[in-house]
Amino acid sequence: MTSERLTEIYRLLFDRFGPQHWWPGQDQFEIITGAILTQNTNWANVEKAIANLKSADCLTPEKLYHLDISQIAEFIRPAGYFNIKAKRLKNFINWLFDSYNGKLTNLESLDTGRLRAELLTISGIGRETADSILLYALERPIFVVDAYTARIAFRHKLIEPDADYEQLRELFQSNLPQDVPLFNEYHALLVRVGHEFCRPKARCPGCPLEKLPHFLDIEYF
Repeated sequence: MTSERLTEIYRLLFDRFGPQHWWPGQDQFEIITGAILTQNTNWANVEKAIANLKSADCLTPEKLYHLDISQIAEFIRPAGYFNIKAKRLKNFINWLFDSYNGKLTNLESLDTGRLRAELLTISGIGRETADSILLYALERPIFVVDAYTARIAFRHKLIEPDADYEQLRELFQSNLPQDVPLFNEYHALLVRVGHEFCRPKARCPGCPLEKLPHFLDIEYF
């Protein structure tokens, strides 16, 4: 039943919104950088920060590895919390050089579970960021969970409201085909409907999921 409901939700969202073309980025490292910088800000600000890095010809692991954190912070200032995010980006790059010779290609042979565990050891890389890197940059079948995903899952009684991140991720991964493009599109569509309709104060009229059973007795996130 859960599998059928998740498939129905996907179909309704895709029929309404169409493909979302996520994640923006010209190469793997740009996508990874975006995943780290997008924490607690909107994508327009991330684009400005990435444009700064491109203008300075610094948007490669090698170039950023040789920059001080303070220099990186200045480039990514538009993304907000720039000092903190510069440290997080530098932590990822240092891990890449310390463990994998600075080459993203050296990650290709790693088992997804091991790679995820290693990403989560990097200071400042949480589960949502790690999973975004895995799905969007490294094309691993990992479902990304965020506040939109949780809110929709709770309101549609797909899982109990006290479920944590890993339980939510397992809900989608165990009930859908292990397919990278599907996980990519599904997450993007959940963000779209969450942004436009399933807000903390829900806007149910006109929502593509309006006719499905849902409950608004608790305001989530």
